[in-house]
Amino acid sequence: MNLLFANDAAGAYPPSYYAASTDMLPPMPPLAGAVKVDVCIVGAGYTGLSAALHLAQRGYRVAVLEAHRAGFGASGRNGGQVSSGQRIEQDAIERMVGRDDARKLWQIGEDAKALVKQLIATHDMGTRFRPGVIHADWQARDVPHSHAYAEKLARDYGYDQVKPLNRADIQAIIRSDAYQGGTLDMGAGHIHPLAYALGLARAAQAAGAQIFENTLVEDIEQGAQVRARTRSGHVHAKYLILAANGYLGGWAPQVAARVMPINNFIVATAPLPQGTVLTQDVAVADSKFVINYFRMSRDGRLLFGGGESYGYRFPDILKTVRKPMLQVFAQLHDTRIDYAWGGTLAITVNRMPHFARIAPNILSASGYSGAGVGMATLAGRIMADTIAGQAEQFDLMAALNLPQFPGGPALRSPLLALAMTWFALRDRLGW
Repeated sequence: MNLLFANDAAGAYPPSYYAASTDMLPPMPPLAGAVKVDVCIVGAGYTGLSAALHLAQRGYRVAVLEAHRAGFGASGRNGGQVSSGQRIEQDAIERMVGRDDARKLWQIGEDAKALVKQLIATHDMGTRFRPGVIHADWQARDVPHSHAYAEKLARDYGYDQVKPLNRADIQAIIRSDAYQGGTLDMGAGHIHPLAYALGLARAAQAAGAQIFENTLVEDIEQGAQVRARTRSGHVHAKYLILAANGYLGGWAPQVAARVMPINNFIVATAPLPQGTVLTQDVAVADSKFVINYFRMSRDGRLLFGGGESYGYRFPDILKTVRKPMLQVFAQLHDTRIDYAWGGTLAITVNRMPHFARIAPNILSASGYSGAGVGMATLAGRIMADTIAGQAEQFDLMAALNLPQFPGGPALRSPLLALAMTWFALRDRLGW
């Protein structure tokens, strides 16, 4: 079964709040016949569209092949949070690569955030960067660590945008007694993810990139010239970028061993009276291993994400998300849910993104592990820079040499599901 078609109709966006609240692009034609370009990109999400934009701005001829629609996948369905640094804390990164490279990786994360802000400001994207992301601690024992980490970022990295929150502070913002404290990062923020993806597509087209929708890649031939074949045509290119993330499938086994697709789910409530769940216009991600994340829409809806699955088919999304939502906001028990949707993202074992050279002229970036709004955008620019001869950041990311998932293709999903069940039990019992 192909994840591209397991839960979605061909060429149709999911029935999400995002799809209902942004101006769509006119459909772009599928590939027909032979096209010759400098760079062929597989996937029109943040990674592929950013790469297309930055390559086209450098004068490269670019073709993007998308099996569905631009922004169809995780790029158009996610929680919209733009976080600081990398997906994991700097303490862990320092242990992994040492302090010098940890500083470089922190800066890459900050560059990613800055790039999102800059692109939104430069291009008409139908969204704006709204500052403020709370890390909310479920257990009281975790609060001292969160506060110490805020202090570390200020002391060791010169980042002073993170404010410690005690129990009273956090409950003054989040109308729930579920959280014991945490931090508020005013340098991070949140956006409308589909509007941003479509803005990237418009910008890439305006710069000269060609985007072909409803164009499923059926075969890739490697060589000095790469050929991507589809049902109705093929693309010859000097370079190929794989930018399909959780939908990559079997095109690069060395990537698939380290990058695993998982499914995540979001609901949107009916509009709520102001202050019902949040008293400030901030996004929230909590400390659970399978995190809850939420924020308010511009028209007063709670957008709440929670729950994961590890197979091909989505479960009952409303049931899956409603349970953790009511654990946080019991006051919403009788609130109507207007939208419920799921999407497929990709994770790595240690939650750092995976960059790889599949061949001298084939690059891949994926496995953003829930932090893809910024990192996927920057990954596209990094791969554009690499093709143009500036590979320092790509090589730094590729040198991380991420571990493989245990169990191989047949067992990794069951093993991950077992691990997630254990962590969910730990969260529930407060171990």
